[in-house]
Amino acid sequence: MSKSTFKILFYLRKNYLNKEGKAGIMIRLSLNGEISQFSSKLDIEPDKWDTTLGKAKGNTQKARQLNETLEDIRASLKNHYRDIEVHESFVTVEKIRNAFLGITAKQRTLLELFKKHNEDARKLVGISKTPATLAKYDRCYRRLEEFMKVKYNISDISLKEIGHMFITDFENYLRTESKCNENTTAKFMQTFKMIVIIAKNNGWIYTDPFSNYKIRLKRVDRGYLTDAELQKIMKKKFPTKRLEQVRDVFLFSCYTGLSYVDVKELKASDIRISFDGKPWIMTHRHKTDTPVNVPLLKIPQAILQKYEGQLPKGQLLPVLSNQKLNSYLKEIADLCGINKNITFHLARHTFATTTTLAKGVPIETVSKMLGHTNIETTQIYARITNEKIRKDMEVLAGKLDAML
Repeated sequence: MSKSTFKILFYLRKNYLNKEGKAGIMIRLSLNGEISQFSSKLDIEPDKWDTTLGKAKGNTQKARQLNETLEDIRASLKNHYRDIEVHESFVTVEKIRNAFLGITAKQRTLLELFKKHNEDARKLVGISKTPATLAKYDRCYRRLEEFMKVKYNISDISLKEIGHMFITDFENYLRTESKCNENTTAKFMQTFKMIVIIAKNNGWIYTDPFSNYKIRLKRVDRGYLTDAELQKIMKKKFPTKRLEQVRDVFLFSCYTGLSYVDVKELKASDIRISFDGKPWIMTHRHKTDTPVNVPLLKIPQAILQKYEGQLPKGQLLPVLSNQKLNSYLKEIADLCGINKNITFHLARHTFATTTTLAKGVPIETVSKMLGHTNIETTQIYARITNEKIRKDMEVLAGKLDAML
């Protein structure tokens, strides 16, 4: 890497004299072939200027004062050069000039950047962002806005002022004032960190205030339904058609692993005969656009056939709003005597655990069917059930018995 060649030169603007017959003293900065020239706001009679040395001639008090001022300017310019060199990705003569003259870029603020980020995200809803993602961004924006008002009595903060204490204060605020649990707090902090990274990538801050802060997500033992509980729901006769429809949509997800939005958006064109001559669901996850290919088992096949040609607008299944589905699922749990908080997303957990992994399907296969891009995500959903342990140990016992 070549060494920077930063030089400072003082010279006279000889082509223009003021009413007193003095010429303005100019400053020329040069750095790696780049030049910037500007006035020092000082002047002198041309015959009293030493062109070779770039300073006033003689040893009079007036000459000494002027030369001391020029040296102060030189020292200040060098300090600005070093400061920019240390804190910014690259140095330019324009940056040094502006720093010396007190011309600095407009200070960018946290909420200003966050607001622009959310406005950009809003335009992408339905393209690459979901309404739920946008809602998550908006909630974090509001929490930060509330936090700064309560904690510091300010409406915004410069990005350069965000430090480790600001981050930990925000975390404490979320846990105490906002009553957020550990994982909700961690998700807010992840969104906040994303905004800070945008600022750093754009050169608006020089260091990452999150560098010594660890976001901790607590692993949650996600619920699922057992085979016995699935059978209860499957065989139950419900008093209303609406509950029966909700049961069918939920079971469809338990045996396909599709999320709520993917079930809702499922089209006839997504059901195809694959290489094995059997029907498969071949679609893309709404959330990540990841390909999803799932063999259509007999239970979900029967559910699709039940509603074939009966629904409007090409719908394959009678999918209500997520809120209504979850409300009806709670009623279904009560009617079936299942003491679990059943939500629609529980179906996806059940597919990962009871329908596949507990039956010996490899986790790599399950991950692919769930449309996960990282197998660690699948490991969060899945756990080894006692039934799977029992079956595996029976196989081991048989092998050990054969050795006797």
